[in-house]
Amino acid sequence: MELVFDGKAATIHNRDGKAFTRIEAPGSLDDLIHRLRAEHMVEVPGADLLLAKSYDQLTDDVLDARHVGRGVVDGVECEHLAFRTSETDWQLWVEAGERPIPRKYVITSKTVAQAPQYTLRIRELRTDVRPDPSAFVFKAPDGTKQVALDAIGDIDEVPPGVSAGGSK
Repeated sequence: MELVFDGKAATIHNRDGKAFTRIEAPGSLDDLIHRLRAEHMVEVPGADLLLAKSYDQLTDDVLDARHVGRGVVDGVECEHLAFRTSETDWQLWVEAGERPIPRKYVITSKTVAQAPQYTLRIRELRTDVRPDPSAFVFKAPDGTKQVALDAIGDIDEVPPGVSAGGSK
C-alpha cells in the first residue's frame, strides 16, 4: 500500500490490487490520521510516528518502558528502546548522536493469534529542505482503477485473523 497526501486529499494505492481510492481530507497530517481512524476505521502503519505530538500518542498507554542498549540499523548506530502496552509491544531504534531520528519501528500485536509484527524502517528523514509539491501528487499507473475505500483491500497495521481469544 502507498499513501499520498497533498494537504487537500489522501490517495491510498493498492499496488498489488492495481486500485486506488481518494479521500477528501483538507488540513494537516494530524487531521488526516485522525480522520482516517475516526471516520473510516483505518489505521495507517506507523502513523503515530508522523503526528505532531508523536511522543504523547506513543506513550499514552505504556505500562513498561526499557532502554535495551545500542544497536545498528542499516549501518547507523541507534538507541534501542522497548515498550509494552496492554495490546501491543513496540520497539523503536533512534539514531544516536546529534540526529535523534527514528530508524526502525516494530509493532507486535498481542491481541491477534500468533502475535503478528509490523516493521517500519526509515532510511532518510529530512527536515532541512522543503520538498517539491509535485512529490505529493498521485499519478495512477497504467491499468490502475479508482475504487471506493471499502474495495481497496486491507491496509490495517494488523492483518485480519483469529483474535487471541479464539474468535474472529
